Amino acid sequence: MKILYIAHRIPYPPNKGDKIRSFNEIKYLSEKHSIDLACLADNPEEIKYKQTLQQYCNRVFILPFGTTKAKIKGIFCFMQGKSLSVGYFYLKELQKKIDQWSISTKYDAIICFSSSMAEYVFRISNPQPAKHKPLLIMDFCDVDSDKWQQYAQKAKFPFNIIYSFEYHRFLEYEKKINRAFNHSVFVSEKEAELFLSLFPQAKNLCIISNGVDYNYFSPHIAEKRAVSPVEHIPENSGPILVFTGAMDYHANIDGVLWFSESVLPKIKKEFPKTLFIIAGSNPHPKVQKLSEKGGIIVTGFVKDIRPYYQAADVFVVPLRLARGVQNKVLEAMSMEKAVVTTSTALDGISANNGGHVLVGDSPVDFSNAILRLINKKTARNQQGKRAREFVVANYSWEANMNLLDNLLCSSD
Repeated sequence: MKILYIAHRIPYPPNKGDKIRSFNEIKYLSEKHSIDLACLADNPEEIKYKQTLQQYCNRVFILPFGTTKAKIKGIFCFMQGKSLSVGYFYLKELQKKIDQWSISTKYDAIICFSSSMAEYVFRISNPQPAKHKPLLIMDFCDVDSDKWQQYAQKAKFPFNIIYSFEYHRFLEYEKKINRAFNHSVFVSEKEAELFLSLFPQAKNLCIISNGVDYNYFSPHIAEKRAVSPVEHIPENSGPILVFTGAMDYHANIDGVLWFSESVLPKIKKEFPKTLFIIAGSNPHPKVQKLSEKGGIIVTGFVKDIRPYYQAADVFVVPLRLARGVQNKVLEAMSMEKAVVTTSTALDGISANNGGHVLVGDSPVDFSNAILRLINKKTARNQQGKRAREFVVANYSWEANMNLLDNLLCSSD
């Protein structure tokens, strides 16, 4: 099949949740199909990865865009009564390229990654006749409109009002997508159920979960000498707690701030030398400031995240705003690490609380779970082993991406 794949971020390097998913979709589908990739890049340095993506794609078009200008465009759309998100990601130059390809190529399918990118499909000039109309698949991943509602509940005036408006507008846009596209893909059963509760008339919903490369994220990487040791850890450190993620993302920022202020002090009362490592790119100034406190290290971008998973006595996921499947949870579990998470961060993963992970939503419950694992090394190791076994059995990229291929082929 000839597939046009449209993404809101360049799918490489696969170092963020959305990029991990989009890259694996492209990688897997490229084995059987011809893919043309059109995407945006909010980091100009990532354009150098075009050559890597050309190994999987017939054609690759990457359009860099400035986030400041994108925000202005988004606000302008918002003032016109439209969705801020759609305005943020819409660029005429990318539309022009998609139009050119759609005229010259008879696509069998168009896959949109992230609901904001549907606008490019809606605005295609000279669309193909009905009898040659491509199959349209929207990979929603999560219900993005609901994130705006979460932000509205946490934000202060006037942002709570703006976010509330965006929630309602973007939900209407998601409904429009579902009506127009042939298939709507979600990352978990709970996300699909949420969308159905918001839009009972929704049709053709499909669940395709994330996966993890459990050979790459292996507890035996040190034995294979695949990675170098972590340099940030000082000698004579106490228990090591680790969090990973893009540190300019609102949910991650909120999570590490909450953990550092409300949970970590309770741990340090019993273990004063506890070290909390925050490993991830583009740390927000509020996150950077945490490094001024004793026992907190903010690394910034790291080339290989695996040594940080491996260094952890306990991997913590203190997210209060996240939705869908958290890749960091799957990766840590695959590394055979004991994980303590909020129920929100575990929402899209069918792991068992008490068996595969420990769950705590209040500062007291979260800290008690961590202390339990720190104090009982045998229990910590056993939980890690069960976690890896669970991931290997249930979260294979190959098995999950085969569902996407079946979705394409079933409509031939």
